[in-house]
Parts: sequence; structure tokens; C-alpha cells
Amino acid sequence: MNIYDVHFLFDDETIAPVTVKAAEGETILEICEENDIHLNHNCGGVCACTTCHIYIEAGMENLPEMSDKEEDYVDRAINPRIESRLGCQCRVLGPVTVRIPDQGLIIGHEH
Repeated sequence: MNIYDVHFLFDDETIAPVTVKAAEGETILEICEENDIHLNHNCGGVCACTTCHIYIEAGMENLPEMSDKEEDYVDRAINPRIESRLGCQCRVLGPVTVRIPDQGLIIGHEH
């Protein structure tokens, strides 16, 4: 099993950047849960909402291509950008740098 570095940056400047190790095939959402990194996920990670919206700052080539369903939800997210993805749909296939939007702006459950 391959292990990769996943770097997390945060729009909330009170949270320091962090780098964690992740196994190939884990989702960004799973990695967040395993490492106590706050990322909302109201639908439980089944690509049925936008609460786990993230930005991929580097390593987009190390993630699977976005599905049509994910793209539909990303279009509904707060402040979508070209580098937007849903954390529940991003399975790590190599090193990645992720920016987590300010979770205080997300209407949803704290996880």
C-alpha cells in the first residue's frame, strides 16, 4: 500500500497548516476524520450535498477525475472555483495540498 503526504491549509487563519500521511485510496474526508481535521459532511460522504467542499491547491492530477454528479454539487457550493472538489469524492492517488474553506460559513452539523 502506498502512503502519501496530504497537506492541509485553512481559510480560518487561526488554524495552523498540517501535513498528515494517508493511504492510497482514502478520501480527503476520511483523512480529515482520522486526523481530527474539521470538515463538515452533512450527507455522510455519499456525494449528496456540498458541505465537504474543498479546494485542491496542488496535486489535482493525484485525484480521480470529477464525476458529473460531483460537478453538479460543486456548482452549488459556496464560492466554487476551478480547483473546487468535494472531500468525500477525492480518493488520494498521490501527494495533495488541500485548502479547507472557513467551516463557520457552512450551514450544517459540526463533525
